[in-house]
Amino acid sequence: MSTGTKNYAERGANTSERQAESIRKLVFAGVFAAITYVVFTFLSIRIPTPGAGQVSVHLGNAFVVLGALLLGSLYGGIGGAIGLTIADLIDPVYIVEAPITFVIKFLLGLIVGLIAHRLGHITTETDHKKILRWVVIATVAGLAFNAVFDPLIRYFYKILILGKPAAEVSFAINFVVTLINSAVSAVIVVVLYHALRIPLKKIGLFFEL
Repeated sequence: MSTGTKNYAERGANTSERQAESIRKLVFAGVFAAITYVVFTFLSIRIPTPGAGQVSVHLGNAFVVLGALLLGSLYGGIGGAIGLTIADLIDPVYIVEAPITFVIKFLLGLIVGLIAHRLGHITTETDHKKILRWVVIATVAGLAFNAVFDPLIRYFYKILILGKPAAEVSFAINFVVTLINSAVSAVIVVVLYHALRIPLKKIGLFFEL
């Protein structure tokens, strides 16, 4: 086989491998979308707020973050964002906030993925202490962003449709609930990531990003 033919064959093989990996990531993104939808829709605690609104104690954000750690910013962020957005779209209480949910949750995944993979290189790092450190840093940074900007953006949005007094009460409740969600989610993410890392490697479903 000539050098040119060999190189062409290698490029073809590499392209096929990348395509196969992209398909696997897309499938996993769908799985995370389904998980976030189920967790938010069926396993959340609803708290009424002024103006016939609600906030929810839930673990949906945990799976947005976990998706970004395992799949990277794009697939993890989109998977989680789609799942929570669909949950909003089919709920009369949350439907008007669905666009906000998609943007915030995608940015949550984006931040986590960028820190974990571009700065921490957690999928190729072999030092377990460094992996743990960067998983914690990425998780806390992403959930801190969510804890601040999720209630803040929804606050300004609700001013437009509810008026300032109701929006302020709703913001206070939403902020406290989001902090609780973030704290619990951070612990769960770190535990789940390390529990899944080795099994996924053994079955060939761990992506090196």
